[in-house]
Formats: sequence, structure tokens, C-alpha cells
Amino acid sequence: MVPDKLKLDLLAKLLNLMLKPQLDESELDFLQGKWVEINVADIGLRFQISFEQQLILSNKAQADVTFTANVPELLLVAAVKEDPDTLFFQRKLLIDGDTELGLEVKNLLLSIELDSLPAAAKIAIEKLAVTLQTLQQYSQSA
Repeated sequence: MVPDKLKLDLLAKLLNLMLKPQLDESELDFLQGKWVEINVADIGLRFQISFEQQLILSNKAQADVTFTANVPELLLVAAVKEDPDTLFFQRKLLIDGDTELGLEVKNLLLSIELDSLPAAAKIAIEKLAVTLQTLQQYSQSA
């Protein structure tokens, strides 16, 4: 229902805020001229990210590498409750395209400290991840 441009602008602002320490340290320079696609399969959200002095988002760019996962897996990775490598080997995280770029992105994600996020984002991610883990444990024992 929300126009794509509005979604992308909001996501870009959020990501630039969340990754400010990495932006300040030039840790995203490897993305210049490259496009990384994030495909959140279960909700049909697909967008590409690149870097030109700040993160930019598109929904029409040709991706160099694509990460595909569902919301629960992405949430667990964001909350540092699950390792992306584990999800990759369980085929819950798919990486297609430039594997070297994919590894650089994965390593960047692993370097992000949850404590460096804005308090509201940190609390929301942690609470959602704990809830998700509880639901997964319940469904496995049922």
C-alpha cells in the first residue's frame, strides 16, 4: 500500500542512521559502484543498496550479489542470535552472485555492534528476536 519511493527513502534514512559508525570509518567504501540486493522473500520486499558518500537504495538496479531470506532469519541475524553462516548452510539464507562482495557484506554485518544502534531500534530488535526464538522452541517441542 505504501509507495516504493517512500519505503526506499525511509529504509535509506534508517540504514544510514544505523550504520553511521561504519560510514564514518569508511567501512562501506567497498560498495562504491556495486549493488547488493536484499530480498525478504516472505513479505515480498526487494531492494538494492549501494554507497556514494551515503547509502542509497533502489528497486531497479542490477545487483552484483543477492541475499535472500525470510523476516525471522534476518531478525535473528540482526539481533546476533544466529550466525549468517549457519543460516547459509541450512539454506535459510541464500547468497547469489559475486561471492567475494557477499563475504564483504556478511563480514560488515557481523562487525555491527547491537549496542551502537539507537536505543529504540536495539530494544525492538532484541525483543522481537527473543519472542521469535521462544515461538520457534515452542513449535519444535509441540
